[in-house]
Amino acid sequence: MSAHPTRRVRTSEDFGGVELDVIDAGRDGDPVVVLVHGWPESSHSWRHQIGPLVGAGYRVLVPDMRGYARSSAPRDVDAYRSDHLAADLCALLDDVGAATARFVGHDWGSLVVWDLARFHPERVHTVINASVPYTPWPIKPTELFRAVYADRFFYMLYFQQPDRPEQELEADIEHALRTILWAGSAEMFGPPIDPSKLPSLEHGTLLGTFAGGQLIPTGLPPWLTQADLDHYVGQFTTSGFFGPISWYRNLDADWELTKDLPPPKVPCAFIGGGKDGVIAHRMEYVDAMAHSLPDYRGAEIIDDAGHWTQQERPDEFNAVLLRLLHEL
Repeated sequence: MSAHPTRRVRTSEDFGGVELDVIDAGRDGDPVVVLVHGWPESSHSWRHQIGPLVGAGYRVLVPDMRGYARSSAPRDVDAYRSDHLAADLCALLDDVGAATARFVGHDWGSLVVWDLARFHPERVHTVINASVPYTPWPIKPTELFRAVYADRFFYMLYFQQPDRPEQELEADIEHALRTILWAGSAEMFGPPIDPSKLPSLEHGTLLGTFAGGQLIPTGLPPWLTQADLDHYVGQFTTSGFFGPISWYRNLDADWELTKDLPPPKVPCAFIGGGKDGVIAHRMEYVDAMAHSLPDYRGAEIIDDAGHWTQQERPDEFNAVLLRLLHEL
């Protein structure tokens, strides 16, 4: 469905030598921008950004990250550690002969880009991340989640379990994606959920909890077409959910890898949605980047955007992104 052709890129043999499908748009020699998707997305989540970036004079690389779509999907959980994911991004630069690039991440892509800028700062010109701010964990993430949620349902703890999340999501992939995309959208934004009101981790389900007791509409949000949803469904039918969920299963391992590394020292900026449930009820995490990042250039919040920021409000997102790229 993409208007831009993909090609296969072989990544570092030191990190499993996987193959990624990558959209490569723009001219050789132009400054490189790498767009890194989150969960449960793919390169298709950046469909509205590629043309404007190329038009502004950038060469744009948009991978389907390992575990997603037709890219390689190793069956070992530790193959999805952030050092492997960061090495894949470096391999994209090597493939086009670029020393550095401007990296733009969304959701889990933001977490990978934050870590990339710590593992390999020499390869990162600029970081502009969306939806997930830089937030150093004070302790292992799963220990923190258990302290907050105890035996209540939290999806990142649910994802630590083998097989159960995949079985739920793969039972009806279209229903699963429709529910998740609706749940994170501005249209479904609501007050924060009291952890004590959540079902138990043992008996709760991801889709039931994401719906939060609300009826998921039978149609689609106005920013998503049926063709878009069909495209995502086809990709997750191909890949399954083991790889994408295994990113979450490495949260503690990623913490161990990065806890002693300094914060990113490259120029960094942030784009968020005013109705993004990840940040809207805890903007202090966005504000904290002014103190935790040595070269932080500020945040832009798009008022009516939910979690799928660049898909929900592409015109506003693109205007901010292009301005930040120019300024940084």
